[in-house]
Amino acid sequence: MKVLVIGGDGYCGWATALHLSNKGYDVGILDNLSRRYWDSKLGVDTLTPIAPIQKRIQRWQELTGKTIDLFVGDITDYSFLSQALQQFEPGAIVHFGEQRSAPYSMIDREHAVFTQVNNVVGTLNILYAMKEDFPDAHLVKLGTMGEYGTPNIDIEEGYITIEHNGRKDTLPYPKQPGSFYHLSKVHDSHNIHFACKIWGLRATDLNQGVVYGVLTEETGMDEMLINRLDYDGVFGTALNRFCIQAAIGHPLTVYGKGGQTRGFLDIRDTVRCIDIAIQNPAEEGKFRVFNQFTELFSISDLAMMVKKAGNSLGLDVEINNLDNPRVELEEHYFNAKNTKLLDLGLQPHYLSDSLLDSLLNFAEKYKGRVDKEQILPKVSWHRK
Repeated sequence: MKVLVIGGDGYCGWATALHLSNKGYDVGILDNLSRRYWDSKLGVDTLTPIAPIQKRIQRWQELTGKTIDLFVGDITDYSFLSQALQQFEPGAIVHFGEQRSAPYSMIDREHAVFTQVNNVVGTLNILYAMKEDFPDAHLVKLGTMGEYGTPNIDIEEGYITIEHNGRKDTLPYPKQPGSFYHLSKVHDSHNIHFACKIWGLRATDLNQGVVYGVLTEETGMDEMLINRLDYDGVFGTALNRFCIQAAIGHPLTVYGKGGQTRGFLDIRDTVRCIDIAIQNPAEEGKFRVFNQFTELFSISDLAMMVKKAGNSLGLDVEINNLDNPRVELEEHYFNAKNTKLLDLGLQPHYLSDSLLDSLLNFAEKYKGRVDKEQILPKVSWHRK
């Protein structure tokens, strides 16, 4: 099958593109390379030195003999998107091509507007391009567990059956997003659901938890293929940031009380989940939702695990509870279902001492690239 990975130069997208290519799919990458541009504007850089996308793809071909087509352009440009799809002719479209940082979307009005226009319009363009030319293709869209918020009831996978005034119906699960970024993902979900219903498209929405790790079988083959690893307060995710902070002797930055509980998964499981979704496509007219995570942790528990692992490696790790820059519940009920991908064959990599040791050693190797000025949060959700 031909699979187009939109956003294939990013953290999840690059690892996924290589994994799918390695599994025998005919892979193309479509990306406007904006993730690198945002780093330059923010004055930050990935912990790992990532090569230009063209050199990455060339090195992959040298090592494996497998080619990956590259389309450089913006999916908010419908003409470019349509031409790229017609040239590549995908059977499945994997969509990572969005601004994916909650803090970035909360910097100011400009960044909030950009995030929503970029994400919502880009996804709408994909839906229209599928309707016009590829109505039988399967859209595999990266969503987020952050769409749900922290309700005081169990979180189901996309839909919930409700009884009200003596009647019963199965409806989309209520959404309580926590940033303008998460709101853009909710808009995406509604638009995809609508397009499937009226045009008979098929789509799988993968509501992903917080991803950690850097190495997959493919990105570990050669340093030229290495994945990005963000540690800054805008794009860095919790566990990756904690490990890098521990490696350089910076106190772990726990926001508020640290009771915020979230779903987490290894980057190796991210790529496998995409493969499983492609292998088991949604039915025509079906908008399917999978919750894509493997374990639940509170931020405090995560920090304690990193502290313990760091101490065992001889690192002096401290934990600091900072004033929370976000507006969120810091202690709450959180029980989310995640059975659908497991039922389809996902065999998870659970967070272990050995994996934390590996991540800490990786951070130690590249710690000379860390800019300590970028570690603390600089974006606030609060009214000034």
